[in-house]
Amino acid sequence: MTVRLRATTLVAGSAAAETLVLSEPLSFWGGLDSASGRIIDQWHPQKNAVMSGRILVMRAGRGSSSGSSVLAEALRRGTGPAGIVLLARDAIVTVGAMVAAELYGKSCPVVLASEADWMAITGAGSLAIDTQDEAAIEI
Repeated sequence: MTVRLRATTLVAGSAAAETLVLSEPLSFWGGLDSASGRIIDQWHPQKNAVMSGRILVMRAGRGSSSGSSVLAEALRRGTGPAGIVLLARDAIVTVGAMVAAELYGKSCPVVLASEADWMAITGAGSLAIDTQDEAAIEI
């Protein structure tokens, strides 16, 4: 059975993939190796996890403003996430995905989920994001 949850579109697109749920926010700047898609922040609980081709699920980003360029570079290289689900708006993450779409033609939809749906989203092994008609997350 598929459950369709409402979301808010931050960057349009569609993606379906296995999830990578982060228990802590991640700064892409210094936290992600854009060449491999691997989390390299040595203090992050998901250190060494690879986000390439997965739906990244995290409450929020953790700054630095240069993180946008790291995310865009990972998407250009094909090592970035297939999509991103956030609980809190994050301009840095959003800008990185927007830049990758504009400069490189690489799609990485970014959506904002609701607190009420967060447990179901973080518990899902895979997700689909679709922003065509009305932004939605399918579990």
